[in-house]
Amino acid sequence: MSNPAPILEVRQLVKSIDSGAHLVEILRGLSFAVPRGQFAAIRGPSGSGKSTLLGLLAGLDAPTAGQVFIDGQEISGLDEDSLAVLRARKVGFVFQSYQLVPTLTAEENVLLPLDLIGDADGSVDRARALLDEVGLKNRHDHYPVQLSGGEQQRVALARAFINRPALILADEPTGNLDTANGAHVLDMLRDLNRREGATLVLVTHDEQLARQADRIITLRDGEIVADELAAQSREAVEAAR
Repeated sequence: MSNPAPILEVRQLVKSIDSGAHLVEILRGLSFAVPRGQFAAIRGPSGSGKSTLLGLLAGLDAPTAGQVFIDGQEISGLDEDSLAVLRARKVGFVFQSYQLVPTLTAEENVLLPLDLIGDADGSVDRARALLDEVGLKNRHDHYPVQLSGGEQQRVALARAFINRPALILADEPTGNLDTANGAHVLDMLRDLNRREGATLVLVTHDEQLARQADRIITLRDGEIVADELAAQSREAVEAAR
């Protein structure tokens, strides 16, 4: 039996910026694939190209060369409307800075991705259930200013899963939280990842956080310098042999 197609595939991805004086190469021919259901961490020091890569994976920026495929569809050739629909239906986002709309309640923020494509009808119960799952049962009608940083990030988690996405892209999701809240948010993210069956790709500079993943892809100077299973996954693979 052949392996199913990966949910995310990157082929010879290049991103360069013309600074005027010379060409700055941010990403230099990256290629990798992420199978369905995997939790992959992309790590590296500042300036390694992590955030640029995530923007390309999300279709928020266009590559200089190369291709990005989400669920078998190349996204670089899509117009903005088609990209918006694909993101709303297949991709969930978790940002370091939460990116909640201050004039919307927690429930309304969770429903926002579906509202943007006119598909929120019938999803209120799911939004409330997701907020309950992340520990915000009595906070549905609270606005972001009434929530702590940890609570706002939990709203962002619920929002990321509202559309039952095939792929979750997370950018330093615990970066603005203290250690205890960061660990709690990561636990909830991983739990939702497992129960909802979504593939999780997380960008981080935190080595300890990256080690929670099934797989670690390490970037340096715009290149992949390591791509390996995390220790616990390697042990599971060895035990199964």
